Amino acid sequence: MIYLRLIAESFRFAWQALRANLLRTILSLLGVTIGIFAIISVFTLVDSLERNVRDSMSFIGEKVIYVQKWPWSFGGSYPWWKYFQRPEPTEREFRQLERRITTSNGVAIFSSKGGNTFKHSNNSYSDGNLMGISYDYPKVSEVPITEGRYFTPQESNAARNVIVIGDEVAKTLFPYGSPLGQTLKVGGQKFTVIGVIEKQGENIFGMPNMDQMGMIPYSTFSKMYDVGPNGMGSTIALKGRDDDPGLLELEYETQGLMRNIRGLRPRDEDNFAMNRPEMATEAIGSFFDVVGLAGWVIGGFAILVGGFGIANIMFVSVKERTNIIGIQKSLGAKNYFILFQFLFESVFLSLLGGGIGILLVFLLTLIPQDMMKITLSVGNIILGLGVSAVIGMLSGIIPAVLASNLDPVIAIRSK
Repeated sequence: MIYLRLIAESFRFAWQALRANLLRTILSLLGVTIGIFAIISVFTLVDSLERNVRDSMSFIGEKVIYVQKWPWSFGGSYPWWKYFQRPEPTEREFRQLERRITTSNGVAIFSSKGGNTFKHSNNSYSDGNLMGISYDYPKVSEVPITEGRYFTPQESNAARNVIVIGDEVAKTLFPYGSPLGQTLKVGGQKFTVIGVIEKQGENIFGMPNMDQMGMIPYSTFSKMYDVGPNGMGSTIALKGRDDDPGLLELEYETQGLMRNIRGLRPRDEDNFAMNRPEMATEAIGSFFDVVGLAGWVIGGFAILVGGFGIANIMFVSVKERTNIIGIQKSLGAKNYFILFQFLFESVFLSLLGGGIGILLVFLLTLIPQDMMKITLSVGNIILGLGVSAVIGMLSGIIPAVLASNLDPVIAIRSK
């Protein structure tokens, strides 16, 4: 009960100090408000940006290993011409991996060509991406079809001219009706539309996504373009299993099978790259760590100023209430009661300033954004309030200790 009374009195004294010296308190809390606003706004932007970046990169899938000619990162001093001399993955290698792999939940091969024009009647869609995919591609990367269907195994094996198109392509070519069963022309070939992919929306990179894409069977794509070891590149994708943490089993088996398929001797270097989404996400994480550190530095200076401001308020408050402190101690108030009274008051003022800063960040998130949705997370709110509470404790500890150690007789005689 005594603690509840202590907290109630501390809040009452803090509110009285706020009302009695409104301008002084506002100016003192301004530093904490600006500091928390700077830190939480940076963290909110970083979290939102990172989330949007990861969503934009969702096309590379999760728990997937990609067998390609080129690595996603060039580490060490490996000569670039050795990468250049590597052969592209082929359909033959894909078929052998598909037949022999035991640690994968799915294997697919795909290739793509940008800069295509999709045509239907008088409508056309320029700079679209045409992608050839094997039948099991949805096991590796999601293909969310909202209308129609996906290829059948027969259509894929027989290299039929069927196509699944993105939402933007569908709305451009077929603005007044369903595209299903309609024909369009791309790459000099006519295709029958059998499905429409769910709308993905713009991504933060401005990169082409499934909205601007047409997907056809890989066998059909291979007939249209020169896809092979020395031609247009392909990628073999292998989906890992949930019981394979880190995909180590899949990586080792894939490496061994690819070396065997390509007839590499034990001392020969790999002439293929095994890329993983973690390579991209780790690079992104490092960048955002630097941005977050910058936010702490910028906000830290403002919080430091705000901390001194709160400390100044508390020193003045102790001086103004010295007589009251003497009366409280003469009536039996313990030192810790006086200590926590001023400490709680300091924390309350700091939380007030931090809360205002968080409120300003929240108001900014309400501004509509086309490219990136900004969201203030619960974690950042807790972080802001936690930092505010720590600053309040550090700023008020010295004035609170001085107040608790006052001699009651001397304190009562003070004016």
